[in-house]
Amino acid sequence: MRPYEVMVIFDADLEEDSIRSALDRHRQLLESKGAELGYLDVWGKRRFAYEVNHKWEGYYVVFQARAEPAAMDELHRVLSLADEVMRHKVLRIPEEAYGPPATARSPEAEG
Repeated sequence: MRPYEVMVIFDADLEEDSIRSALDRHRQLLESKGAELGYLDVWGKRRFAYEVNHKWEGYYVVFQARAEPAAMDELHRVLSLADEVMRHKVLRIPEEAYGPPATARSPEAEG
């Protein structure tokens, strides 16, 4: 299995419960294909630099998973067809980048 990172921008006009249930559906799809779900980071509403689909805001979510390429291809297909998803990106990441982001190091840790 390979590590992946997925960024999804949901329509900000949706209720937060709708966004959470859609996110759960997409993550369950991966689990049903044998993927191991990893770190989840909900950024919330953010303003776009330019108008996207006649909207100026989106609800950002980033998550990681270890999966086979076929499972991620299926997720990409489903996200492309989902009405609540404005944009998405599926990236294969290096093994050492998998997991929660490293916090700022203290000076004692470097010495």
